[in-house]
Amino acid sequence: MESSITRLGTVVCISLLAVAMYAEADGPGREEFGLTSRELVTKVDQVEALIAQCMRKQGFEYVAVDYETIRRGIEADKTLPGLDEEQFIARYGFGMSTLYTGKPPQLASGYSPAKISLGKRNIRIFSSLSAADQVAYTRALLGEGNSATFAVALDAENFSRCGGCTREAIDQVFEPNQRSASFVNPKDLRISQDPRMKAALRKYASEIREKGFDYSHPDEVEMDVQARLDAITAGGTIPLEALSPDARAALEKLQDYERRVAVVNFELEEELIDVVEERIEKEMFARTVD
Repeated sequence: MESSITRLGTVVCISLLAVAMYAEADGPGREEFGLTSRELVTKVDQVEALIAQCMRKQGFEYVAVDYETIRRGIEADKTLPGLDEEQFIARYGFGMSTLYTGKPPQLASGYSPAKISLGKRNIRIFSSLSAADQVAYTRALLGEGNSATFAVALDAENFSRCGGCTREAIDQVFEPNQRSASFVNPKDLRISQDPRMKAALRKYASEIREKGFDYSHPDEVEMDVQARLDAITAGGTIPLEALSPDARAALEKLQDYERRVAVVNFELEEELIDVVEERIEKEMFARTVD
């Protein structure tokens, strides 16, 4: 039987300009999920086309987002106008518990990479709906949670929080191992096995413990903060104003923790990990051509 992706062959439009632009800039396997630039652009186009198809079946209009818009959303992570990443982290940590609202990304104001990645046309479509239809639209697009857009999950290389039409589309495009919550980017795995990185991570684990935190890898920190936030907010489904007094107190405690650990993590990652990673990656891709 013909697959949905095959049937969409005449519908899916891969941005050739984007393919050329990003293929020239990066070598094979450098992108999310160990994909080449060309592969990533293709998969983004496929997922977005399938999301639009699924949303139509649910009775809603959704305009497939192009790769450039998805990338702008990803690059907006931990930045705000006038604040670079280091300044953002000093003020907001990772922007998880500290900027939590419990609202759909379309209703966000200020910092929201998820909103950026949905595109202006989809925001306008959402804004024209009644309050009840907005709830139904968000559930159709994202499932019971309301924060894990495709771009956010793509950046994190973790689709486990995705739902609705977004997850349905992802399941048709990405391989089973890529959809696993335990997935590790092949590039990152190769880097982590290098003796230089193993030594750097041992030093990272030792120094972050001296600061009062127990982590073995920088990536574990955001994952842990997200898990703690989900435990307080039922996976992000409770609006901030609806949190109980106990939950509000727990959130404030987590916000303080997030700010402190994010600063320490950033400093140690920059000092111990980034330089080693860049050196190993440069050696890995020195002779590759996309």
